[in-house]
Order: sequence, then structure tokens, then C-alpha cells
Amino acid sequence: MATAQVWIDGRWMASTGCDSFAALDPATGRPLAERFPVSDRAECERALAAADAAFARLATVPRDEIARFLDEYAAAIDAHADELAALAAHETGLPVSPRLKDVELPRTTGQLRQAAAACREGSWALPTIDTKGGIRSVHAALGPVLVIGPNNFPFAFNGIAGGDFAAALAAGNPVIAKGHPSHPATTRRLAELADGALRNCRLPAGTVQLIYRMSGSDGLALMRDSRLAAVGFTGSKAAGLRIKQACDEAGKPAYLEMSSVNPVIFLPNAIRERSADLAQEFATSCLMGAGQFCTNPGLVVLVAGADTDAFIADVRARFAAAPSGTLLSPHVRDAVLAAIGTVRAAGATLMTGGDAVAGDRVAVENTLLSVTGTRFLAEPERLQTEMFGPVSLLVVAADVDEAASIIRQLEGNLTGTIYSSRAGDDDAAYRRIEPLLRRKVGRLLNDKMPTGVAVSPAMNHGGPFPATGHPGFTAVGIPASLRRFSALHCYDAVRADRLPQVLGDVNPSGAWRLIDGRWTTDPVARA
Repeated sequence: MATAQVWIDGRWMASTGCDSFAALDPATGRPLAERFPVSDRAECERALAAADAAFARLATVPRDEIARFLDEYAAAIDAHADELAALAAHETGLPVSPRLKDVELPRTTGQLRQAAAACREGSWALPTIDTKGGIRSVHAALGPVLVIGPNNFPFAFNGIAGGDFAAALAAGNPVIAKGHPSHPATTRRLAELADGALRNCRLPAGTVQLIYRMSGSDGLALMRDSRLAAVGFTGSKAAGLRIKQACDEAGKPAYLEMSSVNPVIFLPNAIRERSADLAQEFATSCLMGAGQFCTNPGLVVLVAGADTDAFIADVRARFAAAPSGTLLSPHVRDAVLAAIGTVRAAGATLMTGGDAVAGDRVAVENTLLSVTGTRFLAEPERLQTEMFGPVSLLVVAADVDEAASIIRQLEGNLTGTIYSSRAGDDDAAYRRIEPLLRRKVGRLLNDKMPTGVAVSPAMNHGGPFPATGHPGFTAVGIPASLRRFSALHCYDAVRADRLPQVLGDVNPSGAWRLIDGRWTTDPVARA
């Protein structure tokens, strides 16, 4: 069978790379028939040259054309929802319904449409005008962006359809999408739909391109090239740190989502009030999607006592009784088993699970581990190893003081959750630990599991290192996510006819602008 083509500079063409790969059906453990290319350095160079040329031309294209592309692309995805969901299910083992077709695809097209609206209207760019000083500034496109998608969301975080893609493009940047080897056929079909939408809009050919895979050295060389403006990445901490180093050496931003155990703290009176409900909430959240969510609750802090012992026994029984979900790939299975080994070697006790599921299906047993607070404080680094799968570690503190010490040792995380008594009996403990946890997480939750990430303007899907590479930015939440892929452009005493339209005296798009310290959609008032 012939190797699939890459999409570069507006054309589908045979790859010049010599190597190829095949995806795997994790439900059967068998490789799929079609092969996809590993692009060589020359091919990466062609894609970057095309993106660089497209960026120069894109600056002259009305923002409405980018918005129109995003809207038409979203409509095309909706029109092919059945086909796309079936493809992704075959490559990832995730269920067509409700996960892929009913939840993730609508989320994906919703993000694209929100990005289109933000692009069209322009307030995301924070246009700012100082009429007395004759100074005006606005966030503007940065340059070609490389978007590297993860394995666990074949649509909503895909390099050619997900949140980073939508944000980078809506901010006016060409995107080189790097697909994930777990779902290349799904990514190619998305690219074909993007190609169709692109042809209907007046956008340069190299505005969107697709490379399925490249060697590590070629990828890092691409990132170091001065023509590439930024990288958006979702994946492992090890890969993220290599990307960060390459981008730091070249002096460019890398927006990285890397590692998070998402601590959940159950205060004693919450467990006393509603133990069974909390055990069910936690087990459902941790095991949902075989635990393959970046906000999966992978570490739980409890305070020792008889109620806690009963709660732990209940959780253990629920983990043992629940069916094991299918993992995305053998690599994920091997990584989670290695992580479980690391945590056990650091002193954690295995309560249930811990092994691969027998047979061809790619799966790991639902796994629960526990450790005392004293032991955690002796090995905080290894006991915070991310176990990306249906796995969680229970840390049992002697008292609230020790729980506070544990929280002080936490690394940066995407989320942190505190469950407390509805009657207010845990309020003193909450006031003690909340300020400590607040510093460690991007999103703080109360009495709610962290696995849902709403596509809301107020959402922060980010957090302190190593959850992400920078605590000030979010990968989910428009318009804020667009500003990652922008540069702040300042104009000092620049003539009116030379200013970007959004900084002119009139305001045809109706964008919110900060004029002399006041947010308004009005035109600039002249004395």
C-alpha cells in the first residue's frame, strides 16, 4: 500500500521522507494497514518556507477572511461527524458515542466558531490608545506557529483542528500542524476538510499545512529556525522540556501543557457527611476515559481517621469492580506501568490493580495506591510522578497540619480541588490550606471533580510549571488563548493612515478598546 501524502503549500504530495509508520487499533492490539510518512528535514524546510511566505501575505488579508475559513471549516467537520467519529474510534479505542461524536466533536467546532468570532471582532487584541501621548498599541500576529497535538483528544486538541490551532490562526498566524502518530487517518481527514474550506476563502496556500511525524532532531531544528515564531504543544513532560530548551535557545515562546497530577483534598467532615457520594464521584472521574485526561485526579490528600479508612475501602472496591478502559496505545500502557513502578519504589502500597490487562486489548487494570503523609514528605518528587491512566495515589496525612505540609511540597498543576463540609465544619481547615493550594494550580475547584474543562472565556487551562511552561497563559478559553500567539505592537506618532484599522479613530468592527484609560467601543473623540 502507498504511503499517505503530506499537505504542504496548498498541495497534497508524496513525502520525500524515507521512513513511514502505521497506527494501531488499541481495541485489538493490531497495526492498521495504512502507512504514513515521517517527513525529513527538507520537507520540514519546505513547510516552513511556505508558512513564512504565507505570513507575509496573510498580513494584507482582511481578518474576516480568516474568520470565514474557521466558520466554514467548523461546518465541514459537523457535516462529516459520523465519518470522523468512526475513524477516530478505530485509531484510539475511544467510543463513538457519547465521547467522540456527541461531546468532543461539538466542542471542537464550538472552539473554531468562538475563535472566528474573536478574530472578526478584534477585542482579543486589547487595542489601547493614548490620545495625549500619540501612542497606540495592539496585539498582532506573531508569525508561523508549529502546533503539536496530543494522543488523547483526536479532535479538540488536534494539531489541525484543536484549541491551539484555532487560537493561532484566529490571531493571524499560519499553522504547521504536526499530527499525532496515534490517529493519523483522523488527522488527514480533518486536513482534507480544512483544505476544502481554505480554497473557498482568500487565504494564502501555506496558511495551514500538515506533517504527520518527523524525527526528534528534525523537529528541534525546525523549532530553532528563526522563521518559526512559536510552538504550541500538548504532551509528555520529557518531550515538552526538550521543546522548551530548543525554543529558549532561539528566543521564542513555547506554550506547553506537560504534566499534572491534579490534587484533590477531601477534608474530614466532607467525608463524614457524604462518603459514598464522594467515593463514587472520585472513582467516576479517575476512571473515565481510562484516566487519559490531563485533568485526571491522580493524587488525593486525606486526613487519617475511621471515616477516612471506610472511604478508602469503598474507593478500592469501586476501582476493583469497574471495567478497565482501553488505552490509546502500547506506549501509553508501558508509560503508566513504569510510572506505577516508580511510585511503588518510592514507598507507595498497591491497593488494587497494578498490571496490564491480559489479552490483545491495550489496557491496564484500574489501580489505586496509598502512602502515608510522612512517607510522601520524604519522597515528594517521585510520589508526584504522573500516572497517565486509570490510576490514583491516596496520601493519608496524620492531621490538617501535615496535609498543609504536603500541599507545600506539590509541584505546579492544572487543577486543585478541595471538598469540604456543606455545614461549614471544615471552614477553618479550608482557610488554612486554600492559600497554599491556590499558589500551586491554575484552576481551583470546590466540591467538584476537575475532569471537565469548559470552553469558557473565564477558563484557565494552564498552571505553574511543570503543568505548563508558563503560568500566565491558558490553552482553553477564548479570547485569552489567542494572545499566546501574538506580539504587542506599539505605534508612537504614526500617521493615522498607517495604523492598523483597529487602532484608527473610527471603530468599524465594534471592538472594545482602552482609550485614555476607559474601555469603550466608541470612536476616538477629537477636541
